[in-house]
Amino acid sequence: KLERKVALITGAASGIGKATAEKFISNGAKVVIADIQHRLGQETAKQLGPNATFIPCDVTKESDISDAVDFVISQHKQLDVMYNNAGINVRGALAGIKHASRVMIPRRAGSILCTASVTGIMGGLAQHTYSIPKSAVIGIVKSTAAELCRYGIRINCISPFAVPTPFTINEMSRIYPHIDAEQLARMIHKLGVLGEAALEPSDVADAAVYLASDDGKYVSGHNLVVDGGFTSFKRLEFP
Repeated sequence: KLERKVALITGAASGIGKATAEKFISNGAKVVIADIQHRLGQETAKQLGPNATFIPCDVTKESDISDAVDFVISQHKQLDVMYNNAGINVRGALAGIKHASRVMIPRRAGSILCTASVTGIMGGLAQHTYSIPKSAVIGIVKSTAAELCRYGIRINCISPFAVPTPFTINEMSRIYPHIDAEQLARMIHKLGVLGEAALEPSDVADAAVYLASDDGKYVSGHNLVVDGGFTSFKRLEFP
């Protein structure tokens, strides 16, 4: 689905980003992994094989994102997919959109993705410092879709439910310091509402493949919610 495509994924050393890099490569893409974790990023690129390359990138620094985009162009002569996946920094997502657009507009083609969250849709699911940036990302995607459509560039975001990634486990361990990682992962899975199904990073990666590929060629400005229906309803609990 992504043959002859080149993708840049931030925060791809682990978690959702790594799972997406794996899916992209298995679908024929070449992937540049941009991450602040140097050693882990290098290990991930090596693990994923010759179609993966690593570049250090701190998404809180616009210059790093600009350099990452320039690196992709220098190595591959094109950028087809930009996935702003790293962290919870709104400026990082904006910079990713800005610099990906810079090289996509002349080609009048491209797909930009951002990771948002169900916490950006519903209140009370996370701290304000996490939910507010995620809500902002959803709004930014809709706003920039209106601008980029004239150039044939699509932009969408994905809002997953809680996924037991290293980032999520680390954050939860601060709240529950006496519970190990396996137990925390089970706690996260039990929060889901879709029967016995459990959300994994690969499920979010599948959504990214759809939005990045020609399967989603007429989808733009969309927030693809991957939550098993969690945000669709609230059960009434009678006393």
